[in-house]
Amino acid sequence: MEPEMRPARREPEGCLVAAVRLPVRIVVLVVVVPVRMLWDFLALCARTLHRTVLRPLGRCLLVIPFTWLWRAVLTPLGRGAGRLVQYLVVAPAVWGWRYLVVAPARWLWRYLVVAPARWLWRGVLAPAGAGIAWLVRHLVVVPALWGWRWVLVPVGRGTAWLLRTLVAVPLVTLWRWVLVPLGRGLAFLGREVAAAFAVAWRVAGYVSRAAGRAVKWALWQTVGRPARWFYRSVCTPLGHFARDAVWRPARDAVRAALSAARRTLRRALL
Repeated sequence: MEPEMRPARREPEGCLVAAVRLPVRIVVLVVVVPVRMLWDFLALCARTLHRTVLRPLGRCLLVIPFTWLWRAVLTPLGRGAGRLVQYLVVAPAVWGWRYLVVAPARWLWRYLVVAPARWLWRGVLAPAGAGIAWLVRHLVVVPALWGWRWVLVPVGRGTAWLLRTLVAVPLVTLWRWVLVPLGRGLAFLGREVAAAFAVAWRVAGYVSRAAGRAVKWALWQTVGRPARWFYRSVCTPLGHFARDAVWRPARDAVRAALSAARRTLRRALL
């Protein structure tokens, strides 16, 4: 089996891991449960407020007016402004750049820079190139090679030895025997705390949902069911009685009185 295909081995968990993990998870659970219940309550309130108030209000006050403004005002204005900029700014600028800047600059570059440089290279620098090369070799290259071989290389070796002895070895020792164990311990503690928070958040979710169901059941038993019974058993019969015994006779009597009054008024006028 190739080395890259081997599954990563999990380190065995000892008593120290269990001794750290259990108290951490208990403390985190105690802290997270109230936070999760408050979070679920606030989320429920926010969803209800968004569905009932904010979304319709935002649609009426923002979406519909801005959509109309965009379609009826801003889009035609943008198209007109784009055409004006195209014909009044972009086209003149392109023409000016092409015929007033690029063409004169090209002519000046050709006759003031390229032609003199070509003449200088052919008439002066090329004939003097052999002597300059000899001077550069004996005055620059040979002294530089000597300085590199007999000065810079020994100094560099001594500096490297000092850096290795005084800096690299102490840093490697500090990293291997102090920082790496400390980092592993902190990483282990961080993983345990994160795992504890994840487990506590899930458990708190179960507790929050169970508490919500209990509150819903209690409200139904103490408020909803009596209110429904009172509506069905008291308010509905009273409403029917008031409708049949009071409202309809009074309505019929008023209609009869109005009819009699109209007939009397009609007879009196005739």
